[in-house]
Amino acid sequence: MKFIKLLGTMTLAAGVLAASAAAQAKDLAIGLVMPMSGPFAAHGKQIKHGIDLYLAEHDNMLGGRKVKLIVKDDTGIAPAVAKRLAQELVIKDKVDILAGFTLTPNAFSVAPLATEAKVPMVVLNAATSSITEKSPNIVRVSMTLPQDTAPMAQWAHANGIKKVYTLVADYGPGHDAEQQFKKTFTSLGGQIVGEVRTPVNTPDYAPFLQRIKDAKPDAVFLFVPNGEPGVALAKGYTERGLAAAGIKALATGDVTDEDMLDAMGDAAIGMITSFHYSAAHDSPENKAFTTAYAKAFPKDRANFVSVAGYDGMHLIDMALAKTKGDASADAFMAAAKGMKWTSPRGPVEIDAQTRDIIQNVYIRKVERVKGVLQNVEFDTIKAVKDPGE
Repeated sequence: MKFIKLLGTMTLAAGVLAASAAAQAKDLAIGLVMPMSGPFAAHGKQIKHGIDLYLAEHDNMLGGRKVKLIVKDDTGIAPAVAKRLAQELVIKDKVDILAGFTLTPNAFSVAPLATEAKVPMVVLNAATSSITEKSPNIVRVSMTLPQDTAPMAQWAHANGIKKVYTLVADYGPGHDAEQQFKKTFTSLGGQIVGEVRTPVNTPDYAPFLQRIKDAKPDAVFLFVPNGEPGVALAKGYTERGLAAAGIKALATGDVTDEDMLDAMGDAAIGMITSFHYSAAHDSPENKAFTTAYAKAFPKDRANFVSVAGYDGMHLIDMALAKTKGDASADAFMAAAKGMKWTSPRGPVEIDAQTRDIIQNVYIRKVERVKGVLQNVEFDTIKAVKDPGE
């Protein structure tokens, strides 16, 4: 009788272990919401490149679980579309983690779902400071605009620039960049002599640039979404004669993104930017990343968006290793808070209070290096927290 009872106990234990092993072996479903078509398609492509590169280097495993990616195209600035797609991923596809969100309005629209469904949401680009405040289940591995902007204002003042005109795209990140530049620059004694907000998708900056030229500032601070708007802005800046008039071009690195530098051509040369990543960053980690990237995607250049995709997977990998594969929101977020690693961009950390990234910000200048346009770093501000939160 004791033998039968013992056998039953052993059978039950084996069943529990088998069930536990099966649960651990379950594929990790990650739902990606990002633009794969439309004017911001380069964002989605580059994020996917970074994700694919990390997964290829890690046998398609994160935290001991095989990864299943489900990609949804939000087409661009389309909050209603992003929300609907995220709902489908959670309800129909039963994803463990939501990720992507290259544009602020889309991230805002999905944040309540991350809270209600108790699903971790990893933001890979959207840069408005308040995003992580919209849900306790959001963690960001990209940047915020104030984080990249404040060092630019500090550098400008320290290098004799006294009067600045601001030109930013009229949406959340642009407002953040404008407000932070003005706050930091004026607090140091600088003067803002004019400001203009442009439509997000405008193809023509000529009338705005003429207004700036007529105001004769020492410099203009620029922010537009990376991609086609940056190309149009750089070319317009040269064609309208601002460079020839001695008006310095200052910007966040979105404007001179590596993905668009070749299209900008010589119009970009001399632009000074502040940013958290350059493909020319001199470190063993970045050399390994850019070499692997060039081999995997020879038609494209590694940029800050691809690094965000790569680091997003690194974060998930480390968090799940810590939770032993548990991707539930409470466990995942607890693991992510305070996490540190060395990225291709340099040392990074997830702020335990805000769930936002802490990272170096570099001052760079666009130069031709061996025939290739590069953002050449010449100064570093270490361990910058988002000043906008």
